[in-house]
Amino acid sequence: MRALKYYVACTVDGFIAHADGSFDGFLPDGEHVADFVESYKSFDTVLMGRKTYDVGLREGKTNPYPMLKSYVFSRGMKASPDPNVTLISQNAVEVVRGLRSEAGKDIWLCGGADLAPRFARRA
Repeated sequence: MRALKYYVACTVDGFIAHADGSFDGFLPDGEHVADFVESYKSFDTVLMGRKTYDVGLREGKTNPYPMLKSYVFSRGMKASPDPNVTLISQNAVEVVRGLRSEAGKDIWLCGGADLAPRFARRA
């Protein structure tokens, strides 16, 4: 079974963004970036919540991780703006269980602070 890994940058007090959703407090350069890029090699799938996906979407990136199979979890989006990004609007835990049972590399939960607790307990 593939591992589901919650891999995010966070502050010492456990936040992954400011209250307004911005993340400008995180350093965009440094050794941590190289480590982060190296970690891609262990994943072939990325899961994002809507808030995480919106960060790239606001900058015109409809598929922020084109080297990975991408899934966005949202009850509000009606359609994916990119044919290579699969939109999941219901049964999130069951979808993740199915992905974990497939052959492949690990699965990266990128952001998704609202999703992480649900998946940790059930997926």
